[in-house]
Amino acid sequence: MSGKDESIFSKEALMGTQAGKEIMKQGLLRGKGYKQFNHYKEKTEQEFGAFAKRFVESLHHAMESDANPGLTMSRFADEVGSEELVPESSTLHDIKSRLSSTDVLQDRVSRILNSNFVKMTFPVFNALYDGSAQYFGDSDSQEKRDAVIDGHIIAIDLSEPMDRIVDRDEDLEYLEDYKFMCPYILGIARHKISQGGDSVLKAFEAGFKDARIGQYIDVKLKMNPASISDENMSECYKKYRAVMGTAGRNMALNRRPLSDIFHLGMAKAGECVGCGNEIEDALRNGAVKIPSWPLYFAINTGDVKKGFELTMQKSELYLEEARMALDMLPEKFELRPFLEFLFLTVRHYNQHWHNELVRRAPFAEFQSKIQAAVK
Repeated sequence: MSGKDESIFSKEALMGTQAGKEIMKQGLLRGKGYKQFNHYKEKTEQEFGAFAKRFVESLHHAMESDANPGLTMSRFADEVGSEELVPESSTLHDIKSRLSSTDVLQDRVSRILNSNFVKMTFPVFNALYDGSAQYFGDSDSQEKRDAVIDGHIIAIDLSEPMDRIVDRDEDLEYLEDYKFMCPYILGIARHKISQGGDSVLKAFEAGFKDARIGQYIDVKLKMNPASISDENMSECYKKYRAVMGTAGRNMALNRRPLSDIFHLGMAKAGECVGCGNEIEDALRNGAVKIPSWPLYFAINTGDVKKGFELTMQKSELYLEEARMALDMLPEKFELRPFLEFLFLTVRHYNQHWHNELVRRAPFAEFQSKIQAAVK
C-alpha cells in the first residue's frame, strides 16, 4: 500500500493490527485480492512520476499563460466563497515570478502530492476505471483514461493546499504560493475531467459544490468549536463524501450500475479514512483536531480516550457501509477481490494510528487543550 508514511505498511506495523495480520496472510497465500492489489500498487509506482510531471507541466503552462492573475484569483474567491484562499493582489507579481521556476513549482506540487488521500487513491482509481471499462466493454483511448483519472486525482489534491491554508498546521512558509496555485489546479482538473464527457463533468461540478459546503462548515466549526454536533460533523464530512464519491462515480464515466456502486464504496471509504486521518493528525500536531469526530465524542463524554475509541467505532460504521457496495457489484465484475483487499488496508490504517495513540497516551494534554478551545 502507498501512503504518506510508508512505515504504516511495514511488516512490523502490519503485525500490530488485526487487519494487518490478515493482509500478511493474504500476501503469503497469494490470494486473488492481494495479487490484484499488488498489480495496481506496482502500476502506481511506475506511473505516478509521469502523472506528477504532467501535473507540473500543465500547472506551469496555465500560470505562465495567464495575462490577468488578479481576475483569476477574484473569480476563484467568488466560487469558493472565501477571500482567505487567495493572496493579496499586491503580492501576485512576486508569487507568479517565484513559481515561474519549474524547480520551485515542482517542489510545491511534490509537497501537496505527499498526501494519504492522493497516494492511497491513485491505484484505486486506475483499478476502478479498468474494471468499469471491462464491464461495459469500452475501448477508450489511453489519453481519455489518463485525463479522467488525472483530473480527479488533481481535484482531490486541490483539497490539500486548501486545507493547509485554512488549518495553518503545515507548510506555513508556502501557504501564499498554495493560494496562488489553487485556481489553476481547479482549472486543470475541470479541463481533464471534461474529456470524459458532459455527464462526467456535470457529476464533478455537483460533487465539488457539495465539497465546498463541507469545507464551509469545517471553517465555521473552527471558529466556534463548542457548536460541534453530530449533524454538523456529518455535513462537514461532505468534503470526503463528495470528492471521493464523485471520483468513484466518474471512474465508471457516470454510468449505472457501477457509478452508484463506486460512489457508495468510495464515499464511505473516504469517510472511514477521514476518521483515521483525524487520529494521525492529533498525534502529529499534539492536539485533537478542530473539528473532528474525536473532538465531538470527547466533549460529550468528558473523556478524550473514550472519544477516540468512539471515533474508531464510527470508522467501522463507515466501512460497513462501504462494504455494502461489494454486495451490489454485478457477478461478472472482476475486481471485487481488489476492493475487498482495499477495505482491509483502510481498516489497518485506522487501527495502526489508534494503536499508536494508545501507546503514546497523550490524553491529559489533549483534554486540557480541548477545555481551552471550547471555553
